Amino acid sequence: MHTRKAIPALLLAGALLASTACAKEDDAPAQSAKPRDIKVVAGCAANGWTDPADLAEAREPARCDKGTPAPQKLKKERKLVVATGTLSAEYVAPLQVAVQKGEFKKEGLDVELKVLPTPDALPLLAKGDIDAQWAAPEAAVMNGINGGFDIKWVAGNFSPDPESKSGLWVRLKDGETATKVPMAGRKLGTMIGKGSVIAYPMSKALTQHGGGLDKVDFRQLGSADVLTALENGGVDSAWLLDPVWRKVDGKDEFAFLGGQPLGEPLGGALFGPNLLTEDKDAGVAFLRAYVRTINTYFAGDYKSDPAFVTELAKLLKIDEAIVKSTPSLRMDWELRKGTTDRLQDAYAEAGVAEGDRVPEDKAVDRSFYAEAVGHKM
Repeated sequence: MHTRKAIPALLLAGALLASTACAKEDDAPAQSAKPRDIKVVAGCAANGWTDPADLAEAREPARCDKGTPAPQKLKKERKLVVATGTLSAEYVAPLQVAVQKGEFKKEGLDVELKVLPTPDALPLLAKGDIDAQWAAPEAAVMNGINGGFDIKWVAGNFSPDPESKSGLWVRLKDGETATKVPMAGRKLGTMIGKGSVIAYPMSKALTQHGGGLDKVDFRQLGSADVLTALENGGVDSAWLLDPVWRKVDGKDEFAFLGGQPLGEPLGGALFGPNLLTEDKDAGVAFLRAYVRTINTYFAGDYKSDPAFVTELAKLLKIDEAIVKSTPSLRMDWELRKGTTDRLQDAYAEAGVAEGDRVPEDKAVDRSFYAEAVGHKM
């Protein structure tokens, strides 16, 4: 996303927040801050929670039994509007499947998925004009929280399969090998700006090869131009997403330097004031349906089921061969400890952070999915 464009919008929305009530008139009444009654959830007691401090790449994501946690329908149906930047990306598939299979309906939720760019959606989320956002704690989000926005990251989305090579690729020069590629001063093509969460793994990969976000020449390109520029020499390196990296994988002149950390989701659900404070029951219900959808349809290698791959391709409106060309994502609703700190280190390095570091407890709230799986924090 383009952070420079997003920040003015955030500041404008901040001014609106100061003078406008966050909750809409038809929202449920604000709920008190009294401790919530967390009950054991059948099917989730054994493996429905993992220690957030466990950063092992081989960590198995939390899982409940298929079909759990069981629905707990709200007394009154609630309409939720959830913004997402796209409906064709695989990491959004659990939301679409939850809508299609009626998992949200089982909770008494009428969920509308609305396509909105992150910069446009953030002010609406902070004002309460939308209820949630399927995005990531980008630099603009952290800057907005620093400026007073009541927004928190409440659930993860996925981490890559160990076999995935979505990430930083470089064209090797004579004498270079994949183990030692001097990246300082090279042109790096990406459709993702410095304010994206990808700045974190990109910084890690660059640093391992003598570079850094402040030592490479960024060239922001359209999604269709990144691969072309790498192949024809317009850029020296590029951040290639699924399934584009398949085009260069196995070619001697290209090398994969690193991608998103294994076992660490970098995006997912952002809640605004409507669900954070005004109607937490609805927020828990939303994540309960999401968690149940993962456990039921995305628990393991979901692409091993040909019928589901066909269904998924139709739902995402992309070619079935493309869906098959990359390994299954590791869908993961949990958030790791310290991720927002590591993200902010990258934003500071890239020069897109504003103000003081946002502490994790001001940016992250694990209590929603904890309640959904019956874990007492």
